[in-house]
Amino acid sequence: MPHAHPPLPPAPFPAPSHDHARCVATALATAETLCGERGARLTGLRRQVLELVWESHGPIGAYDLLDRLRALRSGAAPPTVYRALEVLMEQGLVHRINRLNAFIGCAHPDAPHEGQFLICTRCGTTAELDEPAIAHAIEQRARALGFAVEHRTVEVTGLCPSCRPG
Repeated sequence: MPHAHPPLPPAPFPAPSHDHARCVATALATAETLCGERGARLTGLRRQVLELVWESHGPIGAYDLLDRLRALRSGAAPPTVYRALEVLMEQGLVHRINRLNAFIGCAHPDAPHEGQFLICTRCGTTAELDEPAIAHAIEQRARALGFAVEHRTVEVTGLCPSCRPG
């Protein structure tokens, strides 16, 4: 019987005043539960990397993660961060934002889904969407063109509600 997981932030673009500490704590608790159910290890290092990814709602690059991780673990090196990120991606806990060469915490880690993101060009806040109709439309059109889709990530840039004028 599947376990109920605590919900992650309901709003794609959380208000600046939202309880971010609770948001991060919920993401970490969900990751621990899911890794336990899947037989994956959420080591101390992986947990720290995941926590650093969730520190903001904007994408973060691997070298920025490394700089922050070094404040916690002086011997951290690029392979350390990349290995941790690889496992976190395999477990569906983080996504890679290709356009920015950066990573963001997954808002829906308990179910496989395609990556669809709205990225604010002003503040960097990124909202993850989970719209099956978008994935289906891409798959359907690609198939009609004889194209075999291997991976889909949709990245849309614009202004978030906080940065939009008016």
